[in-house]
Amino acid sequence: MNLITSNALTMSSREIADLVGSRHDNVKTAIERLVAKGVISQPALQDGARAANGVVVTEYLVNKRDSFVVVAQLSPEFTAALVDRWQELESQAGRPMTQAEITAANANHLVAVERQQREQQVALARIERRVDDLSQTMVWDHCPQNCLSLSGVKAVMLARYGLSGAVVDYVLKAWPHAPNSAGMVRNGHEDAKGSQYLVWTKSLVTVAFKRFVDECRMVNATQATHPYFEGRFRLAGKVHP
Repeated sequence: MNLITSNALTMSSREIADLVGSRHDNVKTAIERLVAKGVISQPALQDGARAANGVVVTEYLVNKRDSFVVVAQLSPEFTAALVDRWQELESQAGRPMTQAEITAANANHLVAVERQQREQQVALARIERRVDDLSQTMVWDHCPQNCLSLSGVKAVMLARYGLSGAVVDYVLKAWPHAPNSAGMVRNGHEDAKGSQYLVWTKSLVTVAFKRFVDECRMVNATQATHPYFEGRFRLAGKVHP
């Protein structure tokens, strides 16, 4: 574990949004667009404030040079405010940290590590529970009418939300709120060699994907992001904020 002994000279995307009077999600989108074009480097992420729906909003930590590029894209007239803020940050960074500041920084670091460990324990417990559920699961000769196979879920969610197979796989298998499978169905094909496949109850699938979509943030008319899913993906059927 590395203890913190100095301040990193970065500015959060939330602070940039406050300086230029822009929405935080618009600032993040501008940063992501500039990173994709190779204009600025990929900034680090940190957890920010918790949104009204309970989801923790992540913030980018942008270096000095890249912050000017971002502001120039968003609102050139606010560049002076950014210069003033950087002068303030650099004057603070010019002095060594006090013992109280070092202690506070290390305490915050330890809290973040403990939170990450708790999240990992929850994820491990969820995996163990799923393994236990699978060991006791029902096995049918035919798929029940109130259930869907993986391919069936993908077809429904593609038609309803435009979600790709990769996103559906994530929601069903890796998302913290993934619906439990209803059971297994024996594959009746001659070349299946007695294999089985998972099925999910239609009602639980509907509820789970509605929650996932509600937690998404639209980047543009057709692309969205989700706090737990890496990268953008296609999403239809959700109103742009």
